[in-house]
Amino acid sequence: MNEAAPVPRSGERFAVEYHLTGIETDARAKAEALCLDQTVELPDELVPAGMIREQILGRIENFRRLRADRYEAMISFPTRLLTGDCAQLLNITFGIASLKPGIRVARLHLPDPLLQSWPGPRFGQEGLRALVNVYHRPLVCGVLKPLGLPVSDLADLASQFALGGLDLVKDDQGLSDHRFCPFEGRVARCAEAVAKANQETGRSCLYVPHVSGPWKAMHRRCLLAKKAGAGGVLICPGLTGFDALHDIAQDEAIALPVFSHPGLLGSFMVHADSGIAPNVLFGQLPRLFGADVSIYPSFGWSDAMSHEDCHKIAVEVGIPWGHLKPIFPTAAGRMNAERVSEMWAFYGHEVVIILGSGITKPGTDVVAACKVVMDLVTHRVQ
Repeated sequence: MNEAAPVPRSGERFAVEYHLTGIETDARAKAEALCLDQTVELPDELVPAGMIREQILGRIENFRRLRADRYEAMISFPTRLLTGDCAQLLNITFGIASLKPGIRVARLHLPDPLLQSWPGPRFGQEGLRALVNVYHRPLVCGVLKPLGLPVSDLADLASQFALGGLDLVKDDQGLSDHRFCPFEGRVARCAEAVAKANQETGRSCLYVPHVSGPWKAMHRRCLLAKKAGAGGVLICPGLTGFDALHDIAQDEAIALPVFSHPGLLGSFMVHADSGIAPNVLFGQLPRLFGADVSIYPSFGWSDAMSHEDCHKIAVEVGIPWGHLKPIFPTAAGRMNAERVSEMWAFYGHEVVIILGSGITKPGTDVVAACKVVMDLVTHRVQ
């Protein structure tokens, strides 16, 4: 089979596109093993006849050569193996396969009936734009860092970002619930600082604290953030699991935009022959599981991320996908004023530009530096 085969769309099966390395016989053997390992995890000769062999195993729908020593296998699995949670979808897709080299998840193909299992993003691009009242340009975000600053300094920095006209101010992912910088006190002070700056500027900048941690602590932090007036929450699903992100996104008592951070996920995508492709890891999965913004390192900062990778992520978070709202890609990693135009030219206006720490280097007028960036994005609109 060398021609692309139709993706199963009956609702009874979903498909995963795998890229496999090796000569054809080796790659085909990997595809056949995926059908077994991702379901029954038995050698073929031990699979019982009847229902298990006929209705449980994965099935190769298509197998074709991409280039020398690289093949694509489209493998379908019964949707009955899923249980409505993120963990089981990931388990069937890549659980055991993640332990083996030369296998990469290249794309998920989920039929519409299966997509209904996940509500997806609560806000998406349009909802987040409505919250900040900005509609025709990229959103710009500042980061509270470095780890080690006291609460008062972080609140002052948040105020400067907001006074400078930024749309979003987020915690660095290193900020947690430290004795020297307690979560509750930090969030209260930073949210208050941003709110006061908004009163002065007439803008609607949002403060987004980092809440990752054990489930009970994370849920409590989200509720505290909501009460304090935070405008969103930052979660590292690599630390917490995607189900935790999903549950926070769907919690009516929280009901805040969710920003997905790539911390601890990088090893899934840094090797081009194994793991999970960036368009899946930072594109399809965050959108499917309820994030409104997906953060990842942009080209020019990480050698592991190419222009093509970033383009594919931007496509995945924005294309029609059942009922799931489009979400924001990001331009992150040492971003400065000089790269704003480059990022806009690459992504278009549907992107969140996360400014690098250079904007806060000693001696810098942070408010003025932020205004320079905002003038750049505003001028391009005009």
